Amino acid sequence: MAKKFRCFHDKRGITPVLSNLLLTVVAVTAMSIATTATYVITNNLRETMSERIIIEDLWFNNSTGSISIYLRNIGKVAVHVSSIYVNHTAQAFKKPFSLEIGKHGWLNVSYSWVLGELHYIDVVTTRGTHVGGYYKAL
Repeated sequence: MAKKFRCFHDKRGITPVLSNLLLTVVAVTAMSIATTATYVITNNLRETMSERIIIEDLWFNNSTGSISIYLRNIGKVAVHVSSIYVNHTAQAFKKPFSLEIGKHGWLNVSYSWVLGELHYIDVVTTRGTHVGGYYKAL
């Protein structure tokens, strides 16, 4: 009867089994974290690269003292405008302003512009895409 239970008291085979099991758990955990991080990074990058917006028209309104910007979403994801800069200064506009895929619309910005002056206008989305340029108020 003593020979039957002798294998339970022999400790020589337990250490390699536990170390291999621990190494397997660590490797699986590390690969799970790496796979999740890769998915999150590439998904965000794909959405950012798919975001395309253009300024089709821009009007300096003399009667209202504002700037009207006509935007079109030509990308593969919806666009949400987070801020507007005129001459590198943030300006107020009616929030939220969003454009679905293939949609377009006017965005009005309150700004006292100067006739004949060159103004830099920059539209920034929530994903960080910038679109803009220099426009002369005529």
